[in-house]
Amino acid sequence: MKRKIHLAINHIEIDAELHETRTAEAIWKILPIKSKVQLWGDEIYFTIPLHLELKNGKEIVNSGDLGYWPQGDCFCIFFGPTPVSRGAEIRPASPVNIFGKILGDATILKSVKEGSTIVVTALE
Repeated sequence: MKRKIHLAINHIEIDAELHETRTAEAIWKILPIKSKVQLWGDEIYFTIPLHLELKNGKEIVNSGDLGYWPQGDCFCIFFGPTPVSRGAEIRPASPVNIFGKILGDATILKSVKEGSTIVVTALE
């Protein structure tokens, strides 16, 4: 059975499923996480206490993908184009390790404001 996590940002609550990767395993082990979100286009990101190397990095991602950005030790949630996207593609600042996927419509995150508190917990 795949592991699931719960993300709460102000009034928004959404669940995600983790892939079976080393990155997902490492993130699972440091839960719960509480941080302040930053925005970069239609991407939420926040620093986490974890340093991992790039592994099978993706330059283009999909809406709802969860990524780990090694250059900033950040947990990223993608839900639309970023400042470096071309057209409708979703492009991180640099390649990320994809480790999970939002369950449901990730565009609900468009209402999140920079500086909001996010809490990520394990769903057991």
